[in-house]
Amino acid sequence: MKLLLATHNEHKRREFARLLDGAPAARGLEIEALPDTVVMPPEDGDTFAANALGKARAAASTGRVSIADDSGICAAALAGAPGVYSARYAGEHASDEQNLEKLLREAPAASALEYVCVIAHVDPQSGSEHLFEGRCSGRLAQVPRGERGFGYDPAFLPDDGPQGLTMAELSDEQKDAISHRGRAARALLRWLEGNASAVV
Repeated sequence: MKLLLATHNEHKRREFARLLDGAPAARGLEIEALPDTVVMPPEDGDTFAANALGKARAAASTGRVSIADDSGICAAALAGAPGVYSARYAGEHASDEQNLEKLLREAPAASALEYVCVIAHVDPQSGSEHLFEGRCSGRLAQVPRGERGFGYDPAFLPDDGPQGLTMAELSDEQKDAISHRGRAARALLRWLEGNASAVV
């Protein structure tokens, strides 16, 4: 049983492999790396769902059942920004550090944040498309902390996590239990449990 993961991001590939490993629905499930020849479309959708579907459809052009996600962080004090622009908040080729620095400059300390992830599942044979969403609420840390995770994790204090720890200070197991991507992945797995034909 195989699913083609539509990303060239190694951080994301490792996280998906970890999230899907060991779950009952994932037994015998293999996450395939995206061939270098597949070009991902620009993330120019105005929703996480639109971007996830665009990437999954591009991967599914190989003829294989594919999944893709789009995710980001939304600050209530910034009317939901950076949202779908999270990966390029400080500019088209901005680094994670530059994006985080801009968020810290613009959003008040301790203001409300929400991580959002949408996973798209596309089957090119049946033409079916399904979406799975996960969310994780939290607040902005005054000072970034932690060496784990990536993106905005060092400044994200999850509401459901150990008190006072940023997402970048959590173990993989702690993060997976509460993260937006973990919750979306578990929704996907629950659906796969009842739809064995969705994985080929």
